[in-house]
Order: sequence, then structure tokens, then C-alpha cells
Amino acid sequence: MSVRRCGWCSTDPVYMAYHDHEWGKPEHDEAKLFEMLCLEGQQAGLSWITVLKKREAYRQHFFQHSIEEIAKFTNDQLELKLEDKGLIRHIGKLKAIRDNAIAWQSLKHQTQDVSTWLWEKVQHQPILNDVQDYRQAPAQTELSVQLSKQLKKLGFKFVGPTTCYAFMQAVGMVNDHEDDCSFK
Repeated sequence: MSVRRCGWCSTDPVYMAYHDHEWGKPEHDEAKLFEMLCLEGQQAGLSWITVLKKREAYRQHFFQHSIEEIAKFTNDQLELKLEDKGLIRHIGKLKAIRDNAIAWQSLKHQTQDVSTWLWEKVQHQPILNDVQDYRQAPAQTELSVQLSKQLKKLGFKFVGPTTCYAFMQAVGMVNDHEDDCSFK
């Protein structure tokens, strides 16, 4: 039996691994949720494959650290990271990771569990969409607009409605695998 993937997934091994092992699979670990929210924000204006290919550099610079440690990064430390071509060298996006860590900690202080807070948005069950062709999947929904507004109000950066919807797809809050995809 041949493996069928969603139409957006190219034959790039990085893309195939992401599609097959991560995208659309429910994720509840706070560190991984934080990483995905930040990486989706890094994509703004770029292709997702660009971010995926730079993911290891982001892990070395940011996500090997705790959210608490990331929140303490100084502007000078972030400026130094601009020298690494493995990152998207946009100071606003790099500062957003630190600012999002600060906002995440604040939200965690209010709710105790950010994962639960996020998953409450979908009643703790992935939204399973009927997608014949990936081009039918929305770029944003009413729910992603609401999530974006809530996150921005809490101080998160680079979390527009499209970014929030991509995040929800990535962490399995929404399952937009095409109906004939082997990974639906």
C-alpha cells in the first residue's frame, strides 16, 4: 500500500517527516506548544519549509532553554543571534520569541496550565475538518481570530489569525489532513 500525503507536502525529507510525524497530531506539552507558536510566528512572510530547515538553529538558540530562561534574554543577547545565518535574521521576530516567553509565563501564572487553556478553545478535542484538497482549508477561522485577539491582549507577538490557525493545525487542535491522506 502506498503512502498518500496531503498535497502541500513536497518530497523534501524535512517536509515529509514534519507532515508524517507532527502536523495535525495532538500536542499537549507546554514547551512544544510554545516552540510551535513561536516558529509559526517566524514564518510570517516566508514559506514554512524555510522555517523547518532553520528549526535546529532555533532549538539551539532558544528552545533548548526553558521558557523561563528565554524570557530573560536581553536585547544584546538577541542582537548577537542575528549573526547566525541559521536563524531568520529579523530582530523583531527574535524579540517576539522572548516577549512570547514573558507572555506565556504571565498566562501560566493566571491559568496554571497553558496547554489546558489552549485546548479549551476546541473543547479538548481536535476539530476534524473534511478537506478534499488542501487548498480548501481556510487560512483563518473565527476561532483563530478569537485566539489571536486573546493572545495579543496578553502580550504575545506575531500571532495574527493566520498564524494562530497554522499553529492550531500544527499542534493538532485542528486536523486538516486531506481526506485521502494516510495520516488523517
